[in-house]
Amino acid sequence: MVRVSQFGALAVLAGLGLGLGLWSLVSLIPRLGRPRLATRVAPYLVDVSAGARELASRRSIEPLPLVGAVFAPAISSVRSALDRMLGGSATIELRLRQSGSGLEVAAFRSQQLLWGLGGAIAGALVSISASRLVEVPVPVYPVLIAVLAGCGLVLRDHLLQRSARSRQRRISSELPTVLEFLTLSLSAGEGITDAIRRVARASNGELARELGRVVASVNTGTPLAEALRRLAAELRLPALERVIDQVIGALDRGTPLAEVLRAQAQDSRDEAKRELLELAGKKEVAMLVPLVFLILPVTIAFAIFPGIAVLQLGF
Repeated sequence: MVRVSQFGALAVLAGLGLGLGLWSLVSLIPRLGRPRLATRVAPYLVDVSAGARELASRRSIEPLPLVGAVFAPAISSVRSALDRMLGGSATIELRLRQSGSGLEVAAFRSQQLLWGLGGAIAGALVSISASRLVEVPVPVYPVLIAVLAGCGLVLRDHLLQRSARSRQRRISSELPTVLEFLTLSLSAGEGITDAIRRVARASNGELARELGRVVASVNTGTPLAEALRRLAAELRLPALERVIDQVIGALDRGTPLAEVLRAQAQDSRDEAKRELLELAGKKEVAMLVPLVFLILPVTIAFAIFPGIAVLQLGF
């Protein structure tokens, strides 16, 4: 069992910093730091290749100016490894779209790497502090650093999932009101595209922003039905998917859209009520906690203690 002193731990950190600085200087040598062939050819293929557009749009500020410029190949390799270990980029792209984030998958992976690096640094600091207090076997330190680094990676992904779920709930809550606004606009004689444009311009919620994206796609020449299908495929919200299917079906069959949207608004409100009742049923035990452990003891205290005090004074 080897005890790591404070100076030994500082020496290890200083050695790591020295090695990183030397490797940065070596990477700046033209022979080792020159851009790859794909990076040099990408600007000439941006019109025909999605991969070329992604390479051309990359900047050296991800995740940090020096690190992004010097360690771009290594960071790309680590991103690919994260994609393979954590489920691929399709799921992350879906969650980013559902959360309304403007980040790309590569930028999110860079943030995830930074969170993992922060966890590793926290693990190193904890290891140094623990070595000063108690004797810990040396193999425990790298395990602790690896565990905290993994916690950083998982925590960033968890925050993204939480943000996506929260935004999905907000869109679901806004859906009945937006449908009623669309029904009023259609009843006043406007077309479906003008009604969506009016609602997107007059509202400021999450669903209104998504409708604004639909209007922007229509203004660029995309058919309304295709823009709505793309919105449903990107968000994957069941209530919104049903509404869009009904709207597209009504457009194809020539059914009055006002009645269709009014019925969908009522269905959305009924579904919201059912979900609220289901949530209350699931939280029934949790709602009993303040009643049993807070309100009931206080009630008993107010009911019993005055009587006990009166009995003690009387006798």
